[in-house]
Amino acid sequence: MSSFSSIDAAYAPVEFENVCVGFDEGDILQDISFQVQPRETLVLLGETGTGKTLTLKMAAGLLQPSQGAVRVLGHKVSSMPENELLEFRRQIGIVFQEGALFDSMTVGDNVAYRLREDRLDEAEIEPRVLEILRFVELEHTLDQLPSELSGGMRRRVSIARALVTRPQIVLYDSPTAGLDPITSQTIITLILRLRDVYGVTALLATHRLQDGFALANFRFDPKSRSVVREKPGAKKSTDEPTTRFIAYRDGRIYFEGAPEELASSKDPYLRRFLV
Repeated sequence: MSSFSSIDAAYAPVEFENVCVGFDEGDILQDISFQVQPRETLVLLGETGTGKTLTLKMAAGLLQPSQGAVRVLGHKVSSMPENELLEFRRQIGIVFQEGALFDSMTVGDNVAYRLREDRLDEAEIEPRVLEILRFVELEHTLDQLPSELSGGMRRRVSIARALVTRPQIVLYDSPTAGLDPITSQTIITLILRLRDVYGVTALLATHRLQDGFALANFRFDPKSRSVVREKPGAKKSTDEPTTRFIAYRDGRIYFEGAPEELASSKDPYLRRFLV
């Protein structure tokens, strides 16, 4: 697959600074601050309703915080006008849990949608669509409708649509929710390939700790084209992909750290996700 855009290492690709989100029922997120570094996957962990999806929507410029600043790829998206946000969103990929595919369009047309919005030449669109569908191993579904696909296949089409613009950052909202274990493993393998082969930076929201640990403990080896386990205790160079966790509780960041810190925690709240 063609190379994805590289990220300018002069700034953190994603930065939240003292962010609050409030609605009529009160604050949902309070004083949220974190950074995501190049080629890092930040796993947002928390129970339903703790603000994980809201965080992704703010990173995509789909929701503005009540207070604080959100910067993505050097842009202060928390205060950008809508016409600038439309251009900005072309630089990121978004995979929301519901998929949001167009039921009346074929798989190929769904994946090509953003390219046609950008008015790319049709001669360029077709090979791009085939390339990305081949990447998610669904090129044979090009002319099928979403209703003809399984839930896991629809999720992979959503990932293909998010990747067709070759984004620098991908936002995943519970990408394995509702899927069986084998299909979930397929989705995680795709995310590993993007991270390890193409250097994609990611924010991934989930309540499934096993997804985060899979990203932390395995890597995709391009030579063997297979997933291999990381060697325990092996030191990584500064340009290798990393995985870090943030856990939300009561609208605040309750934990932030490396996978091994989370795995060894004796905290009762964090232990809920480990069983």
